[in-house]
Amino acid sequence: MDVETQDDVIKTVQVGDATLTLIGTAHVSKQSVELVEERIQSGDYDCVAVELCPPRLENLLKQSWWKSLDIYQIFRQKKATLLLINLTLSAYQKRLAEKIGVQAGQEMIRAVALAKERGLDLQVIDRDISTTLHRVITRVSFWQKLKIFAGMVVGIFVGEEVSEQQIEDLKRGDLLHSVVEEFGESLPQFKEVLIDERDEYMTGKLIELAQTPGGPKKILALVGAGHLVGMLPAFDRPPTAERLRDLDVKPPPGRSGYYIGWTICVVVLSLFAVGFMRSPELGTKLVVLWVVINGGLSALGAAMAMAHPLSVVTAFFAAPITSLNPTIGAGMVVGLVESYLRKPRVRDFETLREDISSMKMWWRNGVLRVLLAFTLSSFGSMVGTYLAGASLVHEILG
Repeated sequence: MDVETQDDVIKTVQVGDATLTLIGTAHVSKQSVELVEERIQSGDYDCVAVELCPPRLENLLKQSWWKSLDIYQIFRQKKATLLLINLTLSAYQKRLAEKIGVQAGQEMIRAVALAKERGLDLQVIDRDISTTLHRVITRVSFWQKLKIFAGMVVGIFVGEEVSEQQIEDLKRGDLLHSVVEEFGESLPQFKEVLIDERDEYMTGKLIELAQTPGGPKKILALVGAGHLVGMLPAFDRPPTAERLRDLDVKPPPGRSGYYIGWTICVVVLSLFAVGFMRSPELGTKLVVLWVVINGGLSALGAAMAMAHPLSVVTAFFAAPITSLNPTIGAGMVVGLVESYLRKPRVRDFETLREDISSMKMWWRNGVLRVLLAFTLSSFGSMVGTYLAGASLVHEILG
């Protein structure tokens, strides 16, 4: 593959008789919007490929997609974590966009609109967002996910001021490369799923598009600036069709959490058995400790989220049981009950995109309050499991 560098964010790649022009954009940059407009309006291209997947393109065109969310069904289908991650990522990007004064993803919105306006072939080349998030959940360790989530929350609510120049600096190849390398060292699995795999996937999709018989020959590809670093080398080692299929698969959940969960169950039940063998009083005390500490902390989390009183009671009784069953968590049960008892209002969905960036609105918006109850009761149950377990061991050994 022949690669021609025009400047830091524009790369030209020759694939057979097709010419690919890749532009690295910052999703919250006015300059990126202007560059996209200039390129598409030049009339030099017969196809525009964008870093979107079909669901994200639909959501982009249908700005009110979140209004049709059924939060109860989301919990029933165990997709609450996916929704929470998606909303947190959106909120983090929205915060940056507000500092710059341009809508997040505006360059993609303009690209789609101009491609349709000029009758150009429009192609989406990114992996389905649900597949990417699923792979993040199943392949990234718990502590990395916690670190990522905490970092984004801090960035949303107490982040430093961000200047437009800082955003534009991210489009410089050398600086971007160093940022990506640093990111990879601290969160390697997250980088692999969110960046490296998508670099490979989008490169493969562009090559497929360029090699399609009778397909476009002058393709303008718009991707986030962070992807240029990884995509350019991938053109020299393009993924096979089998590799692309592998990248599109939602892997089953990791078994480590499953085994740890059942190990906890066996250990706790064994401690109960030892307690009752010593004396009924000790056995009863151990059960009470387990219920009070585990259930109490989960209920405290639900109460901190200002959940419905019945949801708080549910957390208290569910946590001691679900902590012994790795197939379901206390937060999932609490989320189901809360979403049933307090069905979010239409207004909650209408203002969801604005409310998510405001800390106080997480307690006022019905959708966000359900997710907050899910998160805090889950965290309370997790902490309670280890504290209660330690208390049981102390009683047995003491």
